[in-house]
Amino acid sequence: MPQFPPLQAGFHALGTDFFSTIQPTPLSDAHLAAWNPALAAELGLPEELANSDATLDLLAGNVAPISPPAITTVYSGHQFGVWAGQLGDGRAILLGELYDNEMNSHEIQLKGAGRTPYSRRGDGRAVLRSSIREYLCSEAMHGLGIPTTRALALVTSSEEVYREDVETAAVVTRVAPSFLRFGHFEHFFYAGDHAQLQQLADYAIQRYFPASLDAATPYQALLDTVIARTAELIAAWQAVGFCHGVMNSDNMSLLGLTIDYGPYGFLDGFDANHICNHSDHEGRYSYANQPEIGLFNLQCLAQALLPLLDRDAAIATLNGYQARFKAAHLARFREKLGLTTHEPEDKNLLNTLFSLMQTSRTDWTIFWRRLCDFDSRPEAVNESLRDLFLDRPAFDAWAADYRLRLRHEASQDSERQARMRRINPKYILRNHLAEQAIRNASAGDFSQIETLRRLLARPYDEQPEFETYAGLPPDWANDLSVSCSS
Repeated sequence: MPQFPPLQAGFHALGTDFFSTIQPTPLSDAHLAAWNPALAAELGLPEELANSDATLDLLAGNVAPISPPAITTVYSGHQFGVWAGQLGDGRAILLGELYDNEMNSHEIQLKGAGRTPYSRRGDGRAVLRSSIREYLCSEAMHGLGIPTTRALALVTSSEEVYREDVETAAVVTRVAPSFLRFGHFEHFFYAGDHAQLQQLADYAIQRYFPASLDAATPYQALLDTVIARTAELIAAWQAVGFCHGVMNSDNMSLLGLTIDYGPYGFLDGFDANHICNHSDHEGRYSYANQPEIGLFNLQCLAQALLPLLDRDAAIATLNGYQARFKAAHLARFREKLGLTTHEPEDKNLLNTLFSLMQTSRTDWTIFWRRLCDFDSRPEAVNESLRDLFLDRPAFDAWAADYRLRLRHEASQDSERQARMRRINPKYILRNHLAEQAIRNASAGDFSQIETLRRLLARPYDEQPEFETYAGLPPDWANDLSVSCSS
């Protein structure tokens, strides 16, 4: 019978100040509901593992590797802008590292495999609906080309857990180069454990930021790189209309990955103030606020690293975040517009467009995909685009400005259109698509999970067999809401 490859120690090398050893809690009546063959192949895992009882036992948490032992890490953080103190992996258990055929390391983590020393009042379980949402969205983000954790498998069970209602338990196998968070550094700073803080920073630099070793001030170089990656990440989110929903500092990846898929959502009709998290009563984590919250979290990280930094240099680096984000954001949207040159009026062109879309609640994804077919001839009406706006004359005026801008750089429609289709996705994981997969799975049919995984692995391709997945959301989707329990 095929066996999962032996896992290696990685984070374990830091010592027990940084984690607790743990035995996962066995999951009764476990079934492998989803297996990601694309990621498995990237990891060098044989196809037969998907049908192995030993694999199921490992990924359900029914057995745990002896060497290295399973561990759960300690961190702290700011939640909704308030210092929350010690947190930690309340339902995530790190099994170890797996090296692929290119000798790249990947941490293998189970989410939902039972209580840990950091579960506080929780049961350490994940529910089916949130597990499906994480499995699908992490792979959807990968398909979009946005840095993210990945999902290898989804294990389900009839075992009951309690949230707002009685639900069934599930375990997601998460994969990432590292699950290091801003909150890991905050924990040791606020505890006054500066020796451990430095040890953690040295570990991060040596493992994940080796270029920083050549810098005159390696810790400053580490901060600078994290700021740059975070700015690029959030610009990528904004471009595809992704709302994280709970950007606490403990949910921010040191490596600039999208991490912790809870109450996320993609924009349907454009609303800059859209709040995807039903628990976010003040709108702290709205779509429009994400760039500023990124800066807030980076300030939390910089504060935690201050014992290793020159304060003035750290402040100067933080002050550069806004410029970095704005440059990355504008670059993303120039690409979405099909522009290859830079002109000062590009910001105004975009801002006018955003205002028009806000007024009409224009569907974000459909607009950008239809824009790929924009006909720049003076007599062209571009009716399919025009129909997305309430104020047609205002759109016509914008289209005239856009047409003139394209003419300034001698844009050729056919070449530009092909290029834009590689930037503006046709398919995203809309809430109603995830919800339908959840409802089907709750009734015992898990096939929609694999259908969506395959679809979202190629979001920029036409895929005519999936045309219905690219349409406007149905009316019932307006009543969907997700919260922190999601």
